[in-house]
Amino acid sequence: MLSNPWFYALVLGAFIIAGLAYYAGKLLMQLRQQTQRQQQAEQEHKLALHLYDKKILDSVVIIVRAMKEEQCDYGEGCWRLSVLLDSLKTSEGLNLQFPAIFELYGKIKHLSILDDRKQLAKKQRMKQDLERMKIETELRHQITRDIELLHQYAVERISALTEQPGFC
Repeated sequence: MLSNPWFYALVLGAFIIAGLAYYAGKLLMQLRQQTQRQQQAEQEHKLALHLYDKKILDSVVIIVRAMKEEQCDYGEGCWRLSVLLDSLKTSEGLNLQFPAIFELYGKIKHLSILDDRKQLAKKQRMKQDLERMKIETELRHQITRDIELLHQYAVERISALTEQPGFC
């Protein structure tokens, strides 16, 4: 029996099969661990996006309240809201949901602000103020409607984000 070459081939084959089975098991275990790490990384990424969006939406609520209480004029408020809403990571199509806000921003974004505004001549500043006020007056009713809807949207979205599993 020990001199039979088939016996040695069978033993060698058994060792090879055992080695391959061990290696396959090890690869399957590594794949499972990698999949778990990827899922965890994806969940952490989603959580980070949700935290970012919650922070942005909290700012949106503050600006909308200021606009409602007339502590912030519509031009400045729409400018800030447009930039904030564009930066949201988990929401899309907000320019279609709140068109007046984005329309006002689109019509005034070319106007000077901050240091550039300070460097303008008084006459030029007044001209830009008049242009801004005309546009605000033109869109006032639509913006008032949009900020009401935006306030409701932001509050609901914040609530939905905080109810997500794993949200702190």
